[in-house]
Amino acid sequence: MIKAGIVGGAGYTGGELIRLLINHPDVELVFANSSSNAGKFLHEVHKDLLGDTDLKFSSESVLNEENVDVIFLCAGHGEAKKFIEANEIHSSIKLIDIGNDFRLSKDTDIKGRHFVYGLVELNKTHIQSAQNIANPGCFATAIQLGLLPLAKAGLLKDVYTTAITGSTGAGQSLSSTSHFSWRANNVSAYKTLSHQHLGEIHQSLNQLQNSFPDSPSGVGGVNFVPWRGDFTRGIFASSITDTDLSLDELKALYKNFYTDAVFTHYSDTTIDLKQVVNTNKCLINIEKQGNKMVVHSAIDNLLKGASGQALQNMNLMFGLDETIGLKLKANYF
Repeated sequence: MIKAGIVGGAGYTGGELIRLLINHPDVELVFANSSSNAGKFLHEVHKDLLGDTDLKFSSESVLNEENVDVIFLCAGHGEAKKFIEANEIHSSIKLIDIGNDFRLSKDTDIKGRHFVYGLVELNKTHIQSAQNIANPGCFATAIQLGLLPLAKAGLLKDVYTTAITGSTGAGQSLSSTSHFSWRANNVSAYKTLSHQHLGEIHQSLNQLQNSFPDSPSGVGGVNFVPWRGDFTRGIFASSITDTDLSLDELKALYKNFYTDAVFTHYSDTTIDLKQVVNTNKCLINIEKQGNKMVVHSAIDNLLKGASGQALQNMNLMFGLDETIGLKLKANYF
């Protein structure tokens, strides 16, 4: 059994990760850390876990190699780096950071640890031999999976992307834009052209097409407008770019690129957000008019965009089938 621990287990991603880990046939969850909830049963905070586990939140983390094999870092952005700097973590313990501390190439090394960017459809071979993973961001996952095949073929030009996300993407702490009375029956744009996920998006696309900007520069690249949606979970992204390829050629390009991907699938028909919510899937569909193509991609922001992708990475790091513990059905009805 893989012995797993969670640092920062009280938030939405922590709750989803607990749900996945306690139902994984090859994993024992040995601790879930939350300093503000120490001593409480997990199901007192994550009420959907009532009857599933009697584990309590701890105030401390088990960092002994005899007691834990992998630690998931689910604390806020910046907290993973602080945690690693403040603790002596045995070198045999694998780390998976769900925050954004180690996603960019300039930030991948700390205290002798090197973090590999954990987008499976791009870096699967590197993930399988990695000791530390930087889990991709939710918007970044949806947008990259929609654009990777074009980058691989060297076809990316300027991209104009809009994507809408559910309220869980804002985290569990309340803010003026996450209250129900503000969010319900409302849509708004935020961080226009400046979202923090743009750096990792450009970095990955440049990895496949080195003529594409490797960072947001204001000249070319991905021009991204994020939207807040009036629903709880999921991301639907639409990216527009120019191409001379026919629709049939584009479909063949995408299907070939994702032939071996177990969770990312091209759909010949239009896609809906409900097809992916509560799953680790990404669904992709393309439309084309003249020389303009639109690629639509949809994911669950808490699963394929966070905890599900983290578990997929863990499976690969320990030599398991990447689908174990992730064969989940969408809440379509």
